[in-house]
Amino acid sequence: MIDHRTLRVALLGAGSVGSQVARLLREHGDDFAERSGARLELAGILVRDLDAPRDVDLPRELLTTDAESLIVGADIVIELMGGIEPARTHILTALNSGADVVTGNKALLAQHGPEIFDAADQVGASVSYEAAVAGAIPIIRPLKDSLAGDRIVRIFGIVNGSTNFILDKMDREGLSAEDAQRLATDLGYLEADPTLDLEGYDAAQKAAILASLAFHTEVSMDDVHREGIESITADMIEGARRAGFVIKLLAICERLADAEGEAISVRVYPALISREHPLATVHGGNNAVFVESEAAGPLMFYGAGAGGVQTASAVLGDVVSAARRHIAGGVGVGESARQSLPTAEIGRISTRYQITLEVSDEQGVLAVIAGILNDGGVSAATVEQTVDDEGTARIVIGTHTAREQALGDTVARLAESDVVVRVASVLRVEGE
Repeated sequence: MIDHRTLRVALLGAGSVGSQVARLLREHGDDFAERSGARLELAGILVRDLDAPRDVDLPRELLTTDAESLIVGADIVIELMGGIEPARTHILTALNSGADVVTGNKALLAQHGPEIFDAADQVGASVSYEAAVAGAIPIIRPLKDSLAGDRIVRIFGIVNGSTNFILDKMDREGLSAEDAQRLATDLGYLEADPTLDLEGYDAAQKAAILASLAFHTEVSMDDVHREGIESITADMIEGARRAGFVIKLLAICERLADAEGEAISVRVYPALISREHPLATVHGGNNAVFVESEAAGPLMFYGAGAGGVQTASAVLGDVVSAARRHIAGGVGVGESARQSLPTAEIGRISTRYQITLEVSDEQGVLAVIAGILNDGGVSAATVEQTVDDEGTARIVIGTHTAREQALGDTVARLAESDVVVRVASVLRVEGE
């Protein structure tokens, strides 16, 4: 039998993911030793409350509230606490003591990633974070390693399972937004404060991480254009269905190259996707990410976007890689952020709109609307009109591709027009 070297692993956090990581480390120690070349000894688990109920029955002697004693002396530190502090301080302490760090903390990386990666570079340690984006789906390592020799053009997809669950229930079961959100809360998809998901913050954090990797540029949350799903109604879902679309909250990261030079766009918003597009079939809490590169072409990554044991799989993959590095020796591989491309404002992108207007049912309305579109340099691809019994008409306009700035200005002029009662909805069309 091979006499494996022992590496001490400190686990920070014993929530739904952390408790599963602890369970798997203890139950499959021999397997991990064979895969990594080292025996991974769980040295302890940092918790806030020693007596709190947990998903997994963990030995009490492993639990501690003394972070410094646990972290100092560890070879690998797994941070699954979430939030900014004290997670940031604990990670910096681990790196400064020479430990490798594995984390799933998207909020921390989106806000303090450069600081953490610089600290790792100073001591030759590594920071791995496969679990920070898209749960169990392997997307970070392909971007860092497998596609490192390619030029990534665009990333877009569904990276928040909670909002996908809500929109999917509204689309497939006809639930109202309120009922879908209530069900998502009951099933554990949404927290008591659902703002992080519903207003797009979670997806924007993940978009910042993906864009930083794909384009070798430091991207923060402030660089991400963010819109959530708070305004999406059952009527909008049904209107999308009639037009052959489904509404999804998308994260989009892409290179722009135009007369203003090269830049990147990073944005999160609800958008229309053709019901024939693969993303339209991503149901429930699942995630899916498309990566388009110059040489490899389009690639799709699909799977569980959340869940304790599923996310633990991504965490432990990073742990095994960190253990292998310890055994092989050498410094950790740092982040590449040397391209430093500027981030474009949302008005610079090119897209299509679907604009739904409520207008007065009278002669000449269409001519006025057509004039406003023409003055704004926006061309209509489709126009559909329906009239209700109360004398109000509904017009749905599908535009050709145009600059976002021109489209936004045109919608503003439509809203100010005397013939328009109100702009019922404006949605972008993606995935074409």
